Amino acid sequence: MHNTILITGGAGFIGSHVVRLFVKNYPHYQIINLDALTYAGNLENLKDIKDQPNYKFVKGDITDESFIDELFATYKFDGVIHLAAESHVDRSIMDPLAFIKTNVMGTAVLLNASRKYWKDNYEGKLFYHVSTDEVYGSLGEEGFFTEQTAYDPRSPYSASKASSDHFVMAYYHTYHLPAIISNCSNNYGSNHFPEKLIPLAIHNIKNNKPVPVYGKGENVRDWLFVEDHARAIDTIFHKGRVGETYNIGGFNEWKNIDLINLLCMIMDKKLQRAPGTSAQLITFVKDRAGHDLRYAIDATKLNKELGWEPSLQFEEGLEKTVEWYLANEEWLEHVTSGAYQDYYSDQYQKR
Repeated sequence: MHNTILITGGAGFIGSHVVRLFVKNYPHYQIINLDALTYAGNLENLKDIKDQPNYKFVKGDITDESFIDELFATYKFDGVIHLAAESHVDRSIMDPLAFIKTNVMGTAVLLNASRKYWKDNYEGKLFYHVSTDEVYGSLGEEGFFTEQTAYDPRSPYSASKASSDHFVMAYYHTYHLPAIISNCSNNYGSNHFPEKLIPLAIHNIKNNKPVPVYGKGENVRDWLFVEDHARAIDTIFHKGRVGETYNIGGFNEWKNIDLINLLCMIMDKKLQRAPGTSAQLITFVKDRAGHDLRYAIDATKLNKELGWEPSLQFEEGLEKTVEWYLANEEWLEHVTSGAYQDYYSDQYQKR
């Protein structure tokens, strides 16, 4: 039984959905949400649970070794679900060292603290590292990433995540630290920071701004509804086998241009625009450096071993996502203007 759980990056897009699920589904757990509240961490994502008795937010940096040591000493964690990461490929191309610091060093600091404070008494303990399918590199037109696929990262982001994965398994093999890794495909859904493709496109279409698409839009991604990802993390945390990797995918491949065209159709309907209006905003831009052609996850192991499967078809999930953004214009405005950063001061620093 994991009683006190540290969730890192819990104010971010995926992390906030995981925190909410654990707080609501496991009232007998104490959930500690650790987030540095950088540009993508937003406590407004968790306003609905902020006063729950089994939830506590802590602001801090996973690369700060003395701070992490103090946190472990204070809360005596039984489990760690590690989501905190720099995650945007474009940013990694501009500033790779920031990704190395957070994704590699931050993970190593957490692993070291877990080993130190669990003191080889690992009964009921688990370090769960959440990673990405991008560590596997790029696929051609056929084939899928499996848990046996060799790592072949192509960007500073994916290289930093691959390195962190290797450190997790090194601690498992060297120190017998109980650890699990999951590698997931592209997520979509509510509370996504609008630098990523889907929320950026929704925001731009609504405001009649150009919708940028890399190259010719031929790159293929497997899309996973974020709430399904949170359910998968819950399942793996409680039922997964220590020392294993589980791939999480939506069985749902889309070319970028086809996805954007579908999104334009949904937006025209929701905004009561004439069919084809939003598609006129599509603007092809210079391709990203080292842009992987195709990702596709084979999540058969997770399905067969632990019984998880996606709950939504993509068209349904995308429509729900659009509806959420259109119904939460204030959230989107706060994020795009930076005003969401005031929430932390209002809620915590003035108490």
